[in-house]
Amino acid sequence: TDAEVSTRKKTFTEVQTERLDQAERTVLIKCPSRLSEKKLLQYLSSHGNIKSHFFFENRGINALVEFSEKSSIASLQDAVGIPNAAEHHVVPFKSRLFTFTLKNPVSQPAEETPLHLSPQSHIPVNDLIQKLCLADSISSQMYILLNEYQLTEENIKLRFLACSLVRDFARAYFPDSTVKPFGSSVNTFGKLGCDLDMFLDFHDTQEHTTKMKKGPFEMEFQMKRLPSERLATQRILSVIGDCLDNFGPGCVSVQKILNARCPLVKFSHQPTGFQCDLSVSNSIAIRSSELLYIYGCLDSRVRALVFTIRCWARVHGLTNSAPGTWITNFSLTMMVMFFLQRRSPPIIPTLDQLKGLADAKDKHIIGGYDCSFVSDLRKIKPTKNTETLDVLLGEFFEYFGNFDFRRNSLNLRKGKEVNKPESSPLYIWNPFEQDLNISKNVNQPQLEKFIAMARESAWILQKEDKTQQIINKDPWGLAALLIPFGKRNSSKMKNRMKGIGSETIRSLLDSLKLNNANSQQKAVGK
Repeated sequence: TDAEVSTRKKTFTEVQTERLDQAERTVLIKCPSRLSEKKLLQYLSSHGNIKSHFFFENRGINALVEFSEKSSIASLQDAVGIPNAAEHHVVPFKSRLFTFTLKNPVSQPAEETPLHLSPQSHIPVNDLIQKLCLADSISSQMYILLNEYQLTEENIKLRFLACSLVRDFARAYFPDSTVKPFGSSVNTFGKLGCDLDMFLDFHDTQEHTTKMKKGPFEMEFQMKRLPSERLATQRILSVIGDCLDNFGPGCVSVQKILNARCPLVKFSHQPTGFQCDLSVSNSIAIRSSELLYIYGCLDSRVRALVFTIRCWARVHGLTNSAPGTWITNFSLTMMVMFFLQRRSPPIIPTLDQLKGLADAKDKHIIGGYDCSFVSDLRKIKPTKNTETLDVLLGEFFEYFGNFDFRRNSLNLRKGKEVNKPESSPLYIWNPFEQDLNISKNVNQPQLEKFIAMARESAWILQKEDKTQQIINKDPWGLAALLIPFGKRNSSKMKNRMKGIGSETIRSLLDSLKLNNANSQQKAVGK
């Protein structure tokens, strides 16, 4: 995994640009059921050189095909027909989504070698537990979990393609616009099956400003003026939402949520299988994505620990895909980052240290907030910390099981525990908008449940007799932490909860019983 990280020393923006460019040269084909891969590629090659391709299952077999030249797509589109409008009338929007069927299916023998299909979802948690029991250390268990859950190269290509297809619609109105993914799809912490957050960007105007300096005139476009940026955002999203709803092939369940703090359009993109959220450019969200990208690239332990803690939290009902008073995955990720900044020596730098390494081109002031930090990973010195993941996992539970949440907050800019500025049960400073608490939604019972689970997990890891459990074929290490604790002896657990309010204990044990059934089914959220 460290080798993988060192090859990935490209900056966040370089990776984004490269992938958006790839997506522009890509098409998606719904294939016939008895398909010869050779025949398909042979035919497509008549339109131009194919750079890469893969197959995946989603309501039948699909192929994602990336051409070397963008012109190959136009050549292919010229050869494709419009569906026969016998029982349905069609909206004649020509996209890069095609359906291929065989002209004379009978004469085509099924292919000798079955197609290799790229998985687009992760294995269920119970199958994961089986796999983990075969590992030889907690550290290797954590890397197995990471490998099973992280986004694959193929899944990432599919995500950028979905953005590129939405961009084709936006360009009908705004020819210079781009649609880019942000959040978990690009910050290296996304898991297979997570939603796709994308935003519409009109601001690719850096090189444009220099051209405006020439000539004797101040020149500007005449544009419609509106009283607020929010209103403009709402109008644009409303129209694009309608557009996707009315004309977008495979865009279903389109919901416009325009009165939210951040207006958005939710829809399901059937051809790729993603649940999508489209909003208008939010610079701070992109800075957060890049910050996490940097932390994820710096050391392979970072991602392994985050994926493990998030899976653990999901199994025990500490996080939930529905909004509410639960800890969010973003807050949980930030708690892991803070813990890694607090190790001695630290495993990742603080945000202020990253800001200190920034040069002029890294300068970003957004809405009065300084969001500058270094983008070139080579400028960041690698950590001298050599702790294993076995140690770090136990220490994480120990650290937060005994953290003084009543008095202290987590400040990732400074990498310090600082006095809480206000009384929210859990206070994590927003790394960029310094007056916001990213975990404001979390209530006291949820925080206490987290503390209880962390203590219980630390205890299990300390008391464990690994050799005995391997002989008995019992789940051990991480596997033992991914089984809901209500399945164990509850009375043992009660003794370890001393010092946590008794009414919370009662609700905690009740929720454990409730969660058992639920968490086995939908074991891991976002």
